[in-house]
Amino acid sequence: MAENPFVGTWALVSFELRSMNGLVHYPLGKDARGYIIYGQDGYMSVAFMSVGRPNFKSGDARGGSVEEKVLAVDTYFSYCGKYELQGDKVVHHIEVSLFPNWTGEDQVRFYKLDGDQLILSTPPFLVEGIQQTAHLIWKRCQMA
Repeated sequence: MAENPFVGTWALVSFELRSMNGLVHYPLGKDARGYIIYGQDGYMSVAFMSVGRPNFKSGDARGGSVEEKVLAVDTYFSYCGKYELQGDKVVHHIEVSLFPNWTGEDQVRFYKLDGDQLILSTPPFLVEGIQQTAHLIWKRCQMA
């Protein structure tokens, strides 16, 4: 069995959205942080967020005002489930997602592996009322 080049932990380098007319936008800021983990067992998990997200005033993990909760969701994204490689694509079979509409769905990501860099991009999907593609660059994490 060939070694799976995806296996490991990857740190987010860049996350941008591109509209169909070529506009580029950084919805979580140019300094967004996150990780994507691909396991040998066929499971993956991804989480990324804006840097400097404000704490909830109450300190209650299930508390917070409506505004605090909206901002927390708008500055964070996460999902996990099984994955499989299919040619130039990796398919994420989502089982758990912050965005409920993706739970139980398959998300296709086109990929390019270049040394210790993994570039993932999406087919067009609806973001903020506009068809856009996401482009994420990840760098393989090394053991210290």
